[in-house]
Amino acid sequence: MAAGTPKIKLYTHPLSPWSHRVHIALDALEVPYEQEIVDITKPRTPEYLEVNPRGLVPALSYDGKILTESTVIATFLADTFPSKLLPPSTNPNGPLTRAKISFFVDTYLNRVQPFFMKAQRSKSAEDRASGLAEFVSAAAKELDPLLSDAAPFFGGSSEPTLAEVLTGSFIIRAYILPKHGLLPETLLSDLAAQAPNFDKWANELITHPSVNGGIWDEEKIVANIRRRLSGQA
Repeated sequence: MAAGTPKIKLYTHPLSPWSHRVHIALDALEVPYEQEIVDITKPRTPEYLEVNPRGLVPALSYDGKILTESTVIATFLADTFPSKLLPPSTNPNGPLTRAKISFFVDTYLNRVQPFFMKAQRSKSAEDRASGLAEFVSAAAKELDPLLSDAAPFFGGSSEPTLAEVLTGSFIIRAYILPKHGLLPETLLSDLAAQAPNFDKWANELITHPSVNGGIWDEEKIVANIRRRLSGQA
C-alpha cells in the first residue's frame, strides 16, 4: 500500500443489504480495502464485539479508527474521497445537493420501502398483493417526481451518487425477487407503467457494476430469502 494511503478494513457479510451499501460506496469510489466476513448466524466473537459492541455489520476500520452504521460509513467515505457520490458542502450547490440526496434516501426508506417489506413478509396472496400495490403507489407518488431529471442517476448525474449507494442494495432485491418467483412478475410491469422515472432509474442502478458486482451473489441471496420466507409459512 502506497505511503499515505489509508488502510481500510470492512467487516461485512455477503447477505446483508446494509453491508452491501458500503461495498457499493467503496466499489464506486474504486478505493482499495480488505474485508473480513462476520458470521451473523452465530453469536459474535469477543474479538468482533471489541470492534462493534452492538455486534452488527457493517463496521469499518479506517487507519484503526472504527466506524459503524452503513449510512455513517458511506457518507464518511463519500466525503473522504471526493467524487460524484457527494459534493463537498463548500461547493456552491453542495449543501442543496446533499439535502436533496438526504431527502430522497429518507423518502425511500421511510415512505416506500416499508410497503415492500410488508408485501415480502405477508403470509397470504391477498396481503402480498395489497402491500405491493401500496409499494408501487408510493414509488409513483413519492419518488417518481424526484427522479424526473435522472440522467441516468439522481440529480442528473452520469455516475451513481450517495442516493444510489444508500438505496441500491434494496432496489436490486426488489427487482430480482419477481424473476425468481418470490413475488408476482406484475410488480415490474406495474412499476414501469405507474412510476416510469423510478423504473428507468432503478434498471440503470441494478445493472451498475458497483451494485451487481463485487460481493453481490444473486443465487445465494435469493436462496437465503427463499429460506426465510418458507420459515414464515
